[in-house]
Amino acid sequence: MSARVILLLFLALAFHLRASAQDVRIGVFGLFHPRQLTLEASRQEAVILQAAGQTLILEPGSRAVASLRISNGALLLDFGEHLVRTSEVHATARNNGAVTFLLTVPGKITRAYRGTLDVKASRGEVVPIITMDRETAVASTVAAESSLDTPSEALKAQAVVARSYFAAGRGRHRDFDFCDLTHCQFLGEPPPEDSPSAMASRETRGIVLTFLEKPFAAMFSRSCGGRTRTPAEVGLPGSAYPYFSVFCDFCHKSAYRWTRRLSFEDAALLGKGESGRLAVDRRLGWNAVPSNNFTSHREGEDVILEGAGQGHGIGLCQRGAQAMAEEGSSFRQILNHYFPNAALIRLGEHLASGTRNQRLLPTYSLSLIGREGNSPIPGK
Repeated sequence: MSARVILLLFLALAFHLRASAQDVRIGVFGLFHPRQLTLEASRQEAVILQAAGQTLILEPGSRAVASLRISNGALLLDFGEHLVRTSEVHATARNNGAVTFLLTVPGKITRAYRGTLDVKASRGEVVPIITMDRETAVASTVAAESSLDTPSEALKAQAVVARSYFAAGRGRHRDFDFCDLTHCQFLGEPPPEDSPSAMASRETRGIVLTFLEKPFAAMFSRSCGGRTRTPAEVGLPGSAYPYFSVFCDFCHKSAYRWTRRLSFEDAALLGKGESGRLAVDRRLGWNAVPSNNFTSHREGEDVILEGAGQGHGIGLCQRGAQAMAEEGSSFRQILNHYFPNAALIRLGEHLASGTRNQRLLPTYSLSLIGREGNSPIPGK
C-alpha cells in the first residue's frame, strides 16, 4: 500500500473521528414515555426513512406523516400504503446527513429538530434519539435554559457551560449520551440564526472550560442563594473539576427566598442531600423543595423549611451571571468568578492535521488567546 493511500486513509479516519466528536446523541421526549410518535418533513427538504431494508421518503411540504408505535414489543412504522414492522428506524437527509423534521407525541408536544434521527423500541416505549451538531445543541440548550431578558454576555457564559457539558459529559444514559431534561440539560428547538441564543453560541464557538488542560462537564443552577455549593456539600460525588464555594453578591443581596411545609416523612429524605431533594420533588412536584440551602423547624406534625436559591447551586449561578453582565462583566469574567482556577480553550478544529487545541497560559487566566496572541473573538 502506497504512502499516499495510507495518508488518505488516516485523514479519512481522523475526519470521521472529528465529526463524531462534534456530534452529540440526545434522547428526547423521555418525560412523556411515548408509545407513539409521528414524523413529518419540513417545507424545505425531504426526510429519508430506512426501516427493515426498505427506503421511504417524506417529501418536503407534503404534509405526509409517518407514524411509529409500539406493537408487541417492536416498532410498527405506518406510512401511506406501507406498514413495516422493525426494530429501528433511521431518518436522514438525501445525502445521509442532518435534516430538519417535526417530531410529535400526539396530544402532548410537537418540536422541530435538525439532525439525524434513530427511533427504537425499549421497555414498551418509543425512544427517539437525535444525533445533532454540538453547536446546534448548544444554541438549543441556551435558548431553553435562559430567560428572554438575559444579557448577551451571560448568554455567552451559558453557551460555554453548555458546550463544556456536551464535550465532557457523554455516556449519562444507556442508549444515548444526554437527555433533554434537567437530569442533563434542557433542549428545545434550534433557535433562529439571528436570535440572541444562536449568536451567543456562534460568538463562543468551540470554547469550553477546562481544568488541568482537560474539558470538564460544567454545572449550573438558576439561583445559588448567596454562595455556590460544592458537590460534597449536597452529597454528590466529586468531578474532574474541584468546584469551589463562591460568594455571589447579587444573590446575597437579593436572594430568591421560599418557604415550604413538608411531612416529617418527606423531610427526612432531605438528609440525603441532592438525591433526597430530588426524591421529594419526584413525589410532590418539581418545585416542592427548590434548593438545598435551607433551615428547618418542627411545627406540629410537619416540618417547615425556609430557604434561598433554586437548584443544586453548583457552578454557574444564572441570576448572578445575569447581574454581572448587566453591570458590564464579560462572559470570561463571569466564568472566572464562578469557576476559579479553570481555563478556556477552543476545541481543535483541525484534528486531521494534528493541530492541538488552543489553550491558555497560565491556567488561572480566562483570557482566551489565539494563534498570534490576539483574541479570536470578534470585537474582544
